Amino acid sequence: MKCEIIAVGTELLLGQIVDTNSSWMGEHLALAGIDSHYQTKVGDNWDRIEDAVNLALDRSDAVIMCGGLGPTQDDITREVIAKVMGAELVLDEVIAARIEEMFRTRGREMPANNLRQAMVPAGATAISQQPGTAPGLVVPFTREGETEKVLYAVPGVPYEMKEMFLGTIIPDLQQRSGETAVIDSRVLRTWGQSESGLAEMLAPRMEELDDVGNPTLAFLASGVEGIKVRVTAKASDRELVEAMLDEEELQLRKILGELVFAVDESTMESTVLDLLEASGLTLGIVETITGGYIANRLSAAAVSSHAFVGGVVALGPGILSYLVQGEPDSYPGPQKALQLAKKARDVLVADVGIAVTGVEDPNTSSQMFPFGTAWLAISKEGFEHVEEVRLPGDIERIRQNSCISMLNLLRRYLLEHS
Repeated sequence: MKCEIIAVGTELLLGQIVDTNSSWMGEHLALAGIDSHYQTKVGDNWDRIEDAVNLALDRSDAVIMCGGLGPTQDDITREVIAKVMGAELVLDEVIAARIEEMFRTRGREMPANNLRQAMVPAGATAISQQPGTAPGLVVPFTREGETEKVLYAVPGVPYEMKEMFLGTIIPDLQQRSGETAVIDSRVLRTWGQSESGLAEMLAPRMEELDDVGNPTLAFLASGVEGIKVRVTAKASDRELVEAMLDEEELQLRKILGELVFAVDESTMESTVLDLLEASGLTLGIVETITGGYIANRLSAAAVSSHAFVGGVVALGPGILSYLVQGEPDSYPGPQKALQLAKKARDVLVADVGIAVTGVEDPNTSSQMFPFGTAWLAISKEGFEHVEEVRLPGDIERIRQNSCISMLNLLRRYLLEHS
């Protein structure tokens, strides 16, 4: 079965809202074993919406329309669906009462135009999940000489759309398609190698999987979150799928080694905190070039962790002169980075101290140390280490890449000394 997505709303075309709904639905259609070859965005224009719907019905078995179900005059998805079906809009008294009750429980009187949301094309069925005032629709559709197709309409509000999509649309599509297999994915997050480098490392394994056809591998470049390697497997039940994903993860880890820093929703910072907890170590940080990025990411992930004891953000020479002996405006370098890492241990009374400093002002760069040069340092009793990295881009990219590079260096140290 092929299912197409149409996102409705002029604001999507103007870039005022990013269409995350279509990508989310596309991902979950794939996991449900439903092919999705087209996604379309169309503004709030009757003729263009109608053209998009007719084209989608010509080439797909199912169509999901997202948006345009509100109470205002530019919300015309219901009306366009009715015209394509050749049906009249009729008032659904159950939906009308439900919407009125939503307003009553909030202590407000329902505006008359909200009754537009209770108008349903004759022959359509309202989706039972309705977290907001906009009901979703299931619309069976048959053209002369064709098998039955189906059109779904859901609101553009993400949490409302997702509840309807998972609660009604996916089960309905699976029933219509006869698809009973379980499809799932696992994402291995990597840092330290380019996408092309990973592809080269994994080429032999991908050739083996191509011959088998299941599971499959795909790459997703995710900026400072690294390169993701997604494994997707299909089997008759959940237990078999999990076994296939476990086996493939084992094979990939043999090839990629320490490049893999996390799986699925885990992050670099949660991985580092887990390693610190397992080792019984606490961490202190001093940051200059990263401006607090490291402390922010760790503190956000450290809700239940006692490993992160705090950080000092050096935003100017005043703080630097307090932490480091020497001139306040002395040039950053490997020795200063090590001094800062040691100060992170001493001042914050931590087992491990890390520090990031570098050339963050193009006016102070040199041929030896160009803009974007950064030093990443670790200090622990009996151990000191510093690495120099050259990072591309503007100051924002340099800060983000310095942050993730420092956390990755700490991760590698903790793995080697655990």
